[in-house]
Amino acid sequence: MAILTILEFPDPRLRRKAVPVEVVDEKIRTLIDDLLETMYDAPGIGLAATQVDVHQRVLVADISDDKSTPLVLINPEILSRDGVEITEEGCLSVPGVYEKVERAEHITFRALDRDGKGIEMEARGLLAVCVQHECDHLDGKLFVDYLSELKRQRIRKRVQKAHRQESNQPHRAPAI
Repeated sequence: MAILTILEFPDPRLRRKAVPVEVVDEKIRTLIDDLLETMYDAPGIGLAATQVDVHQRVLVADISDDKSTPLVLINPEILSRDGVEITEEGCLSVPGVYEKVERAEHITFRALDRDGKGIEMEARGLLAVCVQHECDHLDGKLFVDYLSELKRQRIRKRVQKAHRQESNQPHRAPAI
């Protein structure tokens, strides 16, 4: 397993639409394991393959407090949405930014699991929000796209400023 580099907004690679997985094989299962390790390390509750510059329709999520309930979705498809929930969202690709976003409160979706077996599930609340958020990533969409243009510009400037500050920091040898 490996911790992968998470792309950050406004990287244009985050806008690429992911392609469906044709075969669930060891390569895909390794990607899933790497996504889970990366998500838990970040720490986050969801991660789409697009966020690590792999443009295949794979996402992982785990909304449990103890990281004990990983959910793997390959080729996810949201079948129905109803209700409205406004929650404060953040994103591993937009670090340090949290904004209120309107999403469906209840969804039904289908996908393949890590073994390639078809599943269909319903989700409410945080899990529904998380699945919608990660599916958006697979379609090249970010949660900031739900915000006004002014807010998006402010977020872009804030993230770019943080990147400049990081790159201007002197690199020191580790302490002995």
